Amino acid sequence: MKGEEGGQPAAPSSSPFTLSPLSLALIFLVALGVRVLAWQDTRFEAERTQAGVTADYKHAARAFVEGGPSAFLSRTSALADPNTLGHPPGYPVLLALVSRTFGESDDATRLVQIFADSLAAVVVSLVAGGLVGRGVALTAGLLVALSPQFVWNAVQLLPDALAALPVLLAALCVVAALNRSHLWKLFAAGALVGLSVWLRANAMLLAPFIACAVFLLFERKLRVRSALAVVAGAVFVIAPLTLRNAYVFGHFVPVSLGAGQTLLEGIGDFDPEGRLGIPSTDTGIQRMEAEKHQRPDYAATLFGPDAVRRERERLRLGWSVIKDHPLWFGGVMARRAASMLRLERARRVFAHPPVSHPLEAAEGNPPAWSSEPEELRCGGQLLSPRAELKPAPDAHAIQLTGDESKYGEQFASAPFDVAEDTDYLLRVPYKVTRGRMTVSVADAARGDTLASSIIEPLETKSEAEQPFRVAQLAFVSSGDVRRVRMFFVNAASSPLRPSVQISTPELYALGNASNLWTRAPRFVVSNVQKIFVTALLLPLSVAGFVLLWRGGDRRALLVLLAVPVYYLCAQSALHTEYRYVLVVHHFLFVLAAVSLCRAFDILKHGARSLLARRAGGVAPAA
Repeated sequence: MKGEEGGQPAAPSSSPFTLSPLSLALIFLVALGVRVLAWQDTRFEAERTQAGVTADYKHAARAFVEGGPSAFLSRTSALADPNTLGHPPGYPVLLALVSRTFGESDDATRLVQIFADSLAAVVVSLVAGGLVGRGVALTAGLLVALSPQFVWNAVQLLPDALAALPVLLAALCVVAALNRSHLWKLFAAGALVGLSVWLRANAMLLAPFIACAVFLLFERKLRVRSALAVVAGAVFVIAPLTLRNAYVFGHFVPVSLGAGQTLLEGIGDFDPEGRLGIPSTDTGIQRMEAEKHQRPDYAATLFGPDAVRRERERLRLGWSVIKDHPLWFGGVMARRAASMLRLERARRVFAHPPVSHPLEAAEGNPPAWSSEPEELRCGGQLLSPRAELKPAPDAHAIQLTGDESKYGEQFASAPFDVAEDTDYLLRVPYKVTRGRMTVSVADAARGDTLASSIIEPLETKSEAEQPFRVAQLAFVSSGDVRRVRMFFVNAASSPLRPSVQISTPELYALGNASNLWTRAPRFVVSNVQKIFVTALLLPLSVAGFVLLWRGGDRRALLVLLAVPVYYLCAQSALHTEYRYVLVVHHFLFVLAAVSLCRAFDILKHGARSLLARRAGGVAPAA
């Protein structure tokens, strides 16, 4: 690391551009290549993460396309439906722009997101370079480029990965203003936070946190106006949305509705026994409100009739619970904050090439393999002593009930044969009556996952109303894969002990495989991504914090911790998913990079000392 010999953090650079253009291009290309591989892995999946939420975004985007920009300010357009207040309008605007440019194409949207998320890796390296040094900048950029957590979210049709980029650019603006303060840079930092809010409302109060950090970063005479510049930038970008909501809906709604909903669901998440009577799901809240107000129409949507009044009532109910149980809720916030520091168990890039044939190629062809439910039950193997497998009571299926583990393997089918270098589609009819599982197909010899899909109930249906659906697992039998097995694994189920009914799985051969040249890069990337686990990265981040603190680099810590501290404080009060707090780990990876570079310095010095002793020379000074 430049200026970090012996592990001492360097003074902040006069410019964040400590890396050469070639190094920045390398980080971008690595990030882009890894995300393109992940996009290939997921592009033919029939079921997507958060498909209902994605459908809402697409519905709003079509309203933008059909009505034009004026529809946003119209009280009679589809965008004036209170249901659109569930999310900020930034992502539908992006979808509309992509649709106008390329047609309505999920692939085009994913490529835009892949490009933006690859740029995020470069921005992280620039932030690290401006604060700590060259070695940390390169390491942090490559960590972000390779992280399966960021890669997985970048290829989902959701705004979470996109919302991180403006926050990272805001941090870069603060870094750029450190050595030569310009109020316009700090104003731009606040404006970029406001842009992130247009994509996801979770950063709504982030600007004041960054303003507090800026207040401490600058000399006394610049403190107040520097902090105010950040807040002013955010207000400048967010205020038009607030005014539009007031005009169209007649209520003060700063960005979107949802705080009350996530507050209640966050309480319900930590009250599994239901002692407080607070539902933990959208449908639970809808039904509670329908029964309470004797309004059956409330059960259909979260933000339909009387959306603002219902949302404010949710906030009042949530605050009443907090007021009555302050110590309990404080513990909930602490546990949720701690959970934000863990890395998501995200799917790694597959080590094997993806399917290149369209899945429709299976239509009209006989299956290459199938298994009747009873044959599946007798030939398969329970992998947990607490798991149960029995004939389903009301269908031509078997019923699998998992154990209480978060991610434990539950059941594996008997192995079945596949041909060499062939595209396959495994169709698995299922009905999840409770909880959440992952169904996957894996190499029977080594256990490498070839394809997987999360299966869970439809929120809009009761347990008795759940329909049979089909999980489609597309995979390639490349290399020496000759036999495969089907696996069912718990997927952080809530409630515990998920239950799924499985009907007759069928395997279809789609044709000869392509993209076999990607075996080598996939093998490298898939194995490197194995290091991205909490047990390794979190201790490295803590160690990086200690190194910067002991090195007296308080300015770097203030910039790097402002965003994580905000989410740990503010988001911990609400229902949280990993994708909501994705940007926290961009900054933690910079701290981890500090530790890795310090370890490299120690190893390098030790190697030099050893070589010097063997040569009979004098060991180099530390």
